[in-house]
Amino acid sequence: MADQSHPGTPLQPGQAAPDFSLPATPDQHLSLSEMRGAPVILAFYPADWSPVCGDELALFNEVLPEFHRFGARLVGISTDGVWCHAAFAGERKLHFPLLADFEPKGGVARRYGVYRPQEGIAERALFVIDSEGVIRWSYVSPLGLNPGADGILDALDDMTARAHNTGAAA
Repeated sequence: MADQSHPGTPLQPGQAAPDFSLPATPDQHLSLSEMRGAPVILAFYPADWSPVCGDELALFNEVLPEFHRFGARLVGISTDGVWCHAAFAGERKLHFPLLADFEPKGGVARRYGVYRPQEGIAERALFVIDSEGVIRWSYVSPLGLNPGADGILDALDDMTARAHNTGAAA
């Protein structure tokens, strides 16, 4: 029998990012397809209120102007519910949406290969998706380590350079 303590294989660069629609507030949903046309950063994280998650999301909040410089949108996703997200985002003064992958539990994390069924949480995983909906960079960090923002910024920079080089060749 397969080891169920770890998720499947995380989706890799070059793969199409599966679309989803998740609650951002008790009465509003946000879908990946709505964000098409701009780069999207998906930051899966285990849980609101955990020390490492709090530090990771606070760092992303500080770096948000850099992400916006690339035209990118940041979205946090965990298996916590919308009310938990609302309290956490308010307390931490986060300026990006936190989406509730709550029901079915971890459904989106499963589709991205980053759900941990034994714990009922998502991995600490990052995906940078281009404006066409293709994953250009992904990274799964150990649960206890904040991955920082350098990998995301490098991926956004590489995507911008690739777009400029393609445009110049045309």
